[in-house]
Amino acid sequence: MKILLLGAAGQLGRQIQASNRSHTLVALTHKDLDIADLEGVRGAVGAHRPDLVLNAAAFNDVDRAEADADAAFRGNALGPRNLALAAAECGAAILHVSTDYVFDGHKGAPYHEYDQPGPLSSYGRSKLAGELAVKELNPRHYIVRTAWVYEPKGNNFPKTLYFLALKHKEVRVVSDVKGSPTSAAHLARAILNLIDTGAFGAYHLAGAGEGASWFDLATCFFRELHLDTAVLPVPSTEFPRPAPRPRYSVLRTIQAPQILLPPWQEGVAEFARDIKAQFGDLAQ
Repeated sequence: MKILLLGAAGQLGRQIQASNRSHTLVALTHKDLDIADLEGVRGAVGAHRPDLVLNAAAFNDVDRAEADADAAFRGNALGPRNLALAAAECGAAILHVSTDYVFDGHKGAPYHEYDQPGPLSSYGRSKLAGELAVKELNPRHYIVRTAWVYEPKGNNFPKTLYFLALKHKEVRVVSDVKGSPTSAAHLARAILNLIDTGAFGAYHLAGAGEGASWFDLATCFFRELHLDTAVLPVPSTEFPRPAPRPRYSVLRTIQAPQILLPPWQEGVAEFARDIKAQFGDLAQ
């Protein structure tokens, strides 16, 4: 299968390229193609003639989306719309990556693929708009929702924790927001497995388990790093942000075929090993 990958320079894009073993992959970054440019998208899809367009590109600055909703909707709604349209025009399928932030967090239990979205923020609304556009314009689609993605080369919360531990004997971490930490490497392999099934539809692909708070993630991460840095649980009100977040957005899957990622703790353990290899062992 020939895959046209958008967002190749991002966390998931890098891991898709690292994990791919069986497909012909054409990888484009934002510098190569702005997916909000319809004619540019049509030109790229027409030139490469992929069997599948894989959209890992996104506007991911959740807080900036509150001040610049137009930019969020360009990246997260208009861009996916253009890709879905161009893919359909050349007979290609599309896989679009979305987020747990399409949910409001009020359910109080893990969300499956058929739960009703209700985004709280401009970012969440833009991501939901992208999902709807993809579904409307290309019947041969996969919608993959994921959450709290991280990998060693990216800018993410676990890596921020690592550098905080360099400077402080204790860190304060939010304990009342719960989601599904997800290794980008695990997610990439799950996406490639999903593509091989040919079973179009919506899927939740995230770190398995009952979910975790940011405090739980930090505690697990520091334990894997063998650090004695103290982790202090604090409420989210101590770190006010412009964009509202769902307080509980753990993802689970009831979709068939059921594709499960490893438990989120395994992803954190692998990440800790990678971070130590990349930056050094703080416990020494």
